Amino acid sequence: PMKALPKISEAEYEVMKIVWNYAPISTNEITEHLTRTTDWSPKTIQTLIKRLVNKGVLTYEKRSRVFVYTPLFEQNEYIGQESRSFLDRFYNGNFTSMLTAFLDSGRLSDTEIHTLRALLSKDPKKGDR
Repeated sequence: PMKALPKISEAEYEVMKIVWNYAPISTNEITEHLTRTTDWSPKTIQTLIKRLVNKGVLTYEKRSRVFVYTPLFEQNEYIGQESRSFLDRFYNGNFTSMLTAFLDSGRLSDTEIHTLRALLSKDPKKGDR
């Protein structure tokens, strides 16, 4: 099984999205990005950064007088974990019932259904896993 990732809040995830996109990135740059897209104060943002460092999700080094942050986990590791907890929360971990719900809702386009078919018909033994 994959290593369990530290649990992070939605706000912390917003911070991480910036870091994943721009790392290595300084405190000021993170703050600049997030004050544009949220109504958080720089103080709030710094608290979130600290929490992420304490949780072992972010690491930093001091360059001259600036703290520069890099992620300790890949974004896709988190997305994997989040999709699993989404499945558990809403579909009792049952992927088939989630897929059925999506298909029945009529929300999937023909292209999406076509893509799904192609994905499902891949031979898992030859795949990446």
